Amino acid sequence: MLANFLEKSKPINFIVYLGLFFCFFLITYFSAIFIDEFTWYKVFESFSYFFIFITIFFFYNFVVSKNKLTFDNSYAFFLFILAIIPLISIILDFKILTLLLIHLLFLRKIYSLRSSKKVIQKIFDSGFWLGVLCILEPFSILFSVIIYASILLQQKITIHTLITPVIGFVTPLIIYFAYLLWNDSTEVFTQLLDLNIAENIFLYEEKYILWIFGLVSLLTLFSTILKSPKALSVNNSFKKSWILLIINSVIAIVFALFITKKNGSEIIFLLIPASIIIANGFEVIQKNYLKNILFGLLFIGAITAFFWL
Repeated sequence: MLANFLEKSKPINFIVYLGLFFCFFLITYFSAIFIDEFTWYKVFESFSYFFIFITIFFFYNFVVSKNKLTFDNSYAFFLFILAIIPLISIILDFKILTLLLIHLLFLRKIYSLRSSKKVIQKIFDSGFWLGVLCILEPFSILFSVIIYASILLQQKITIHTLITPVIGFVTPLIIYFAYLLWNDSTEVFTQLLDLNIAENIFLYEEKYILWIFGLVSLLTLFSTILKSPKALSVNNSFKKSWILLIINSVIAIVFALFITKKNGSEIIFLLIPASIIIANGFEVIQKNYLKNILFGLLFIGAITAFFWL
């Protein structure tokens, strides 16, 4: 029954998923009120958070549907919602949500390179959004690999396609440096270059974060193994997008391991390609009863993780 509902991509499906998310969002919000004193600022803040979430969900669904990264179903969106539920309390932060939103704008340009329309503009925009990401989180530079992987897979390698991402990337950095220079704060810009990679590689101390990270990575691996033979056997645009999704997942895992301040919120960047890959894995499964069992277990697991972890 659940699998049959998820196979549809009608507006009612997405309203149900948003309603599900909204329930857990409210629980998180009211729990915070009981801990801290009620203020109208917190009410305004909660509405702002929810609006940003709605925008994030819109762009996520746009990336998936516009670039045909799954069949005509809502598997990916449902899995994305389920994965976010246990992490709501962690990612309720304006910087984290802003990073995620800009990251989706970045991926929107990357995956849209499957089309030959406005190629240079898309490549410039991808570099530009990456530059903004690096100002907020310097380790986002790792995602530059995805830009050139997308160009290599989906467009011709020319001097223009190679240089344009760099021009787009340095544009916000120059503007930011000029602003800091005007305010005599250039040391802030210097700190962006101090990555200290060797000191940042460690696993999560919180066991439940490690479990979520491990489960998402494991399901992504299994789904990749299930879908790849079929996806790579046909030379079409999805084959290139599939390879790009795998590269995106690998980079997101490296990013989660290297990022300086680990609190579990960085897993959200893995959830974007992972949920799409896992959705493709579910599409390979022919038996609906098996899909129902797996979706049911993931649903129960997400709720359990939210309340007890």
